[in-house]
Amino acid sequence: MHFPVTSGNGAALRLLQAGDAGEMAAAYLRNRAHLAPWEPERPEEFFTPAGQRRTLDIQLDSLAAALAYPAALFAEGRIIGRFTLSGVVRGPFQSASLGYWMDAAHQGRGLATFAVHAMCQIAGSALGLHRIEAGTLLHNHASQAVLRKCGFEQIGMAPRYLKIAGEWQDHNLYQRLLENESGQEAAAQEAESM
Repeated sequence: MHFPVTSGNGAALRLLQAGDAGEMAAAYLRNRAHLAPWEPERPEEFFTPAGQRRTLDIQLDSLAAALAYPAALFAEGRIIGRFTLSGVVRGPFQSASLGYWMDAAHQGRGLATFAVHAMCQIAGSALGLHRIEAGTLLHNHASQAVLRKCGFEQIGMAPRYLKIAGEWQDHNLYQRLLENESGQEAAAQEAESM
C-alpha cells in the first residue's frame, strides 16, 4: 500500500506538500479549542499560513531524509485530520512513532480508524518497519479505542511523559508489531539502501 489512500466515503489520506500550509492553518484554526486539551500549547504564529509553512518545511525536510511521513486526511478539499509517522529509526529497531488528530466535525465516523490502519499498512508494506508506537493521555479513551481497533496493544504508562495543555501529563503507551504486513522484508532492505 502507498499514498494516497482513499476511504470508502471519499476521504483521502496523502502526504503533505508545501502548498498545504494555508489549509493546515485553516484546519488548526477550526479545531483550536477542540485540540487544546490534547496538544502542546502553541504560539499565535502556529495558527497562521506562515507558521504552518515553517512547520511544513521542517516536516518535509524530515520526509526527504526518510525520518518522518507527515500525512493529512482530506475531504472535499479540506484537511480533516493529521496523521504522522515520526522518529523513524532503521537498523535493528525499524520503528516509528504515530501521532494523529481528527477534526471535531468528523469524529465518530470511523475515519481515524481508517487512517491509522492505512498508516500501519504503509509502514509495514512500503516502509518495511517492524513496529509503530503511539501514546495517549490517560483520559483520551476515543484515541485508545482507535489504536486498539487497529491492532495496537498497551505496553505501559509513562508518568509526566509530554507537556500537553501546559502541564506534564501521564500517557498510556501502545505499540503495534508489523511483521505480518506483506512485503516488509523487501521494503526494509530497499529503505535501508536509500
